[in-house]
Order: sequence, then structure tokens, then C-alpha cells
Amino acid sequence: MSGVPHLIRTQDNAWFFDAAAAGRLEIQRCSDCQTLRHPPGPACPVCRSFAWDTVVSSRRGTVHAWTVLHHPKDDAFDYPLGVALVDLAEGTRFVADMAGFDLDALEIGMEVELGFGEHAHGEWLPRVFPVGQAQGLDGAPATEEPL
Repeated sequence: MSGVPHLIRTQDNAWFFDAAAAGRLEIQRCSDCQTLRHPPGPACPVCRSFAWDTVVSSRRGTVHAWTVLHHPKDDAFDYPLGVALVDLAEGTRFVADMAGFDLDALEIGMEVELGFGEHAHGEWLPRVFPVGQAQGLDGAPATEEPL
């Protein structure tokens, strides 16, 4: 059995997990100053407004940094496990597991796209893929446009 805990849903992040379960990557945006923020939070870090909405991401970006984890191992993951920090085209950063990469060929600035992968407990989360290899919720190639 996996030692990975269930996702913790709150009133501040449930919309994010619901969008991911529907195959969309949504980013929180301040309704007052239009600042994008991730991870989601109750107040804008720029203008302190509590008003917000979301934008659907293009799921395109570039590698800002990455790391490769080898242990401690958990059955919920494939090892070695690559985790990337991606600069999304919309202007915010996103951290996610990587799939389908030759880890020795990774480069800062490499173009990537986000698709979705099944995580522990049947939950679906964004995952970083090489361009053209992103998967949707059914394991088929993700569509060019956000789902």
C-alpha cells in the first residue's frame, strides 16, 4: 500500500484539483490587479485583494530547474523520479513530476508541456512531458488546446 497521503482539499485549492480531474490546468488570478499566483491562496500577494478568478493555462512552458529523486522509494512512484519547476507561458511557475524524459538530456530552458497523470488514490494531477508527448486523463495524447 502506498504511503502517499490523499490530497488535502481546502476552500482555497479545491477548484484546482477539480480542474485537474477534468483535464484542465487552471491558474488563480487576482480579479483586481490581474496577478497570477500559484500555488493558490486566499489573498493576492501584490494588492492583498481577496477577489479572484482563474485562467486556463496553455500548458506550455520551459524548464526552470529540476531534480531527480532516488529514495526513499514508495510504490506510488516510478524511480528515478524527476520533478521539474516549469516557467509557464502565462508567467507563473509550476512544480510537477516529469514523465517520458531522458533525464540525462534535460536542459534549463527546454520546452515542455503539461499533461495529466494518475497519482496515488486515483487522483489526477498535472505532470510535465516533453513537447508532443503530453497525456490526457485517458492516457491518450493531450489535445493541442486545453481540455
